[in-house]
Amino acid sequence: MKGYTPVAEYFIALSNETGNLISNLKLQKLVYYAQAWHLANFGEEIFKEDFQAWVHGPVIPSLYSEYKFFGWKPIIREDLNSNVFLKIKNEFSENTLSLLELVVDEYFGLPAFELERLTHNEDPWISCRKGFAMDQPSEVIIGKDVIKSYYSKFLDEGNKENF
Repeated sequence: MKGYTPVAEYFIALSNETGNLISNLKLQKLVYYAQAWHLANFGEEIFKEDFQAWVHGPVIPSLYSEYKFFGWKPIIREDLNSNVFLKIKNEFSENTLSLLELVVDEYFGLPAFELERLTHNEDPWISCRKGFAMDQPSEVIIGKDVIKSYYSKFLDEGNKENF
């Protein structure tokens, strides 16, 4: 897989399809959980880019920049219609698509601020924010090994529904 774009477009296209509009904040968290659970389940990344421990949770800076002009408003992309959504889905392996559907089931219906709250209560973001004030910017990378280790614990313990 070459970057986060297919994953981000999957969520935006789904948003367009369902009318459950998403902001940049929510998109970041959905992409983060897709990467996290992919690492935990399959031991490999779904895309190369790293997340940084920003004030509002894990963020891929280039993905943020791509959609920052929407601000806190929903991301609207007219080009991501239902036909394109089907094409995007075909870009993923069966395992990855199944995992993305589980991420949708677990997280897509949650408001952006609830997703932010979830990431703020999880070790990968917390550990990378040590020493920073709550509102202090940070470019500390949340390592994929840290993400994989944290989310894998839930698979081993069987505590996470559907994952």
